[in-house]
Amino acid sequence: MEEKYKQQPANCVKVVLFGPESTGKTTLSRQLARYYNSVWVPEYAREYLQNKWNNERKTCEPEDLLPIAEGQIKLENKLAQKTDSVLICDTDLLETKVYSEAYYLGSCDPTLEKYALENSYDLYFLTYIDTPWEADDLRDKPEHRKEMFDAFHDTLLKYKKPFVLLKGDKRARLETAIKHINNLLNPKE
Repeated sequence: MEEKYKQQPANCVKVVLFGPESTGKTTLSRQLARYYNSVWVPEYAREYLQNKWNNERKTCEPEDLLPIAEGQIKLENKLAQKTDSVLICDTDLLETKVYSEAYYLGSCDPTLEKYALENSYDLYFLTYIDTPWEADDLRDKPEHRKEMFDAFHDTLLKYKKPFVLLKGDKRARLETAIKHINNLLNPKE
């Protein structure tokens, strides 16, 4: 049953865009996939929660987190088979864990937590909050950007995940990300 939250083996470098909402993750994911002529894994939660909002006028609830995690990893596993270079992930289960703890009084479903910590990536790109806030149906805490950024940063440190902080405009972020991905694809001997 729990296998549906597990990464499948893949022959590619995996990087994750990781950070608070409205910090440019999707834009950068698309740019990187285009640059590397590869694929990117969209944020499944966005589609799932937009449908929920459109149909029920409800936002995310704790019971949505496991279906979101299942949809995210299913999409990642499928798209990872379509590249042998780099897979750009707009999010991962660890991000879902951060949101769960931030929104639901520090709690996280044990299954979600298990796979959020077991699934692995070559590098995380932590996106800073120096981008303009863009409101939509799902984004809801513009006044808490710093606290959310700190939660993401602290999570990467706590679980000893390899990461690079991305700051600045779109061009600066893209150049920094490309430099670090190139180092993963062509490690110096």
